[in-house]
Amino acid sequence: MSDLPPYFGIDPDIAATQLEAPARTQDFARIAKACAAGRGDLCSRGLEEGGGRTLRLFSTWEITRYLIPVAVGHFRRVLKQNPDLPQGRSETTGGAKWFSFDEVLRLRAHFAAEGSKSKNYLPYRPKDHPAKMIAVANFKGGVGKTSTAAHLAMSAALDGYKVLVIDLDSQGSMTSIFGGKVEDEWQTVFPLLARHYARHMQADNQARAARGEAPQPLDDTLSEALDATAQELIQKTHWPNIDLIGAQLNLYWAEFQIPVWRMAARGWRLWDALTDSLEADGVLDDYDLIFLDTPPALGYLTINGLAAADILLVPLGASFLEFDSTGRFFDMLHSTFGSIEEAENIAARALGREGLAFEWDAVRAIVTRYDGAQQGELAALMQSYLGPTLSPHRQGFTALIGQAGEQVQGIYEADYRDFNRETYVRGRETFDATWAAVKSLVIGAWRRDERAALQAAE
Repeated sequence: MSDLPPYFGIDPDIAATQLEAPARTQDFARIAKACAAGRGDLCSRGLEEGGGRTLRLFSTWEITRYLIPVAVGHFRRVLKQNPDLPQGRSETTGGAKWFSFDEVLRLRAHFAAEGSKSKNYLPYRPKDHPAKMIAVANFKGGVGKTSTAAHLAMSAALDGYKVLVIDLDSQGSMTSIFGGKVEDEWQTVFPLLARHYARHMQADNQARAARGEAPQPLDDTLSEALDATAQELIQKTHWPNIDLIGAQLNLYWAEFQIPVWRMAARGWRLWDALTDSLEADGVLDDYDLIFLDTPPALGYLTINGLAAADILLVPLGASFLEFDSTGRFFDMLHSTFGSIEEAENIAARALGREGLAFEWDAVRAIVTRYDGAQQGELAALMQSYLGPTLSPHRQGFTALIGQAGEQVQGIYEADYRDFNRETYVRGRETFDATWAAVKSLVIGAWRRDERAALQAAE
């Protein structure tokens, strides 16, 4: 038996017989079709018989431990005293009571209205302040970007916030997680971006008419986009307080169309397109938190997402390559947004207008898929260089995360009875801690906004 490695002694004639016919363009379609069939099979594991998706039930133990801060005994007494409240259902005589998440939300509202004033049954959200938008971005794939965004959205929903998830990635992974159905680009954010440009062109045409110049005609795409609204694009999901604007492959067309529009109208502020559109349609008032899952590239869709965001989260693994890549990502952010500011401010100074300055409430890098036994030293080194920009919480990888991923669901969607309870508790701890760190940023930013508004009113 030879001790040589397997790449020695490969016979050219045998290797030639193991090759299939040369690949042609149409073979990509065959491979894509096979992947689509496999994707449908995998996705169906998380679906009900009718093809829909239903969120699992929550037990009394889970509700009182994770969702509503009351003792089990008090929870049961309140239900007994209020027969009009959801009473749950038992799978066996005398067994544990289980509740839908809709029922959990009703119970939380009851405790908020009737319970102890010293407890926070509802999450903090200052009155008359818009939703906070949180973008999750990195141009290196495989860092847990979509998984982090999805689990944060679920965490926020479990905490009682009303959440909108916007998928800006044409791969549509976030859309799949939440069971979204998107036929074409007209069911993505594309019409909102097109509408923003079309309205700019309308205003520009008014200015042209005032100067006696001929207007620039709007093509069919732009004319159709003028009637689009965000509400028409928003889908309900199997989570009662998570809605979705989905994505699919055709959304990538925006990366080619946006620069064409920009060349035709240099005055169009493309980076404001998403923010302005959501604000104009009242979306920032309808939701508490908006999570933006961006493509793994610094293109025009990512620029829109980052410019719209109040908080930027950058997931990365504790490895040299991911640390190096993330550093380059921040360097590109500096170059991209710096060049936009510079170009805009040259014109602003010439016209005596206020300049452009992008601003974020907070920017944090988050270590994902962390293995303390193997990556502790490198993670500590990364912390020493990045300081407070790197969240001290490191999102570990547990057996629960892997098993939930195989079932095409988030860990919060996994029934703890499919594991032992200790595995479930350990598995969700790391995501609970991630949410706690992000929630602290959100609450701190809202509170800072409140104080600034009060000072401005004095």
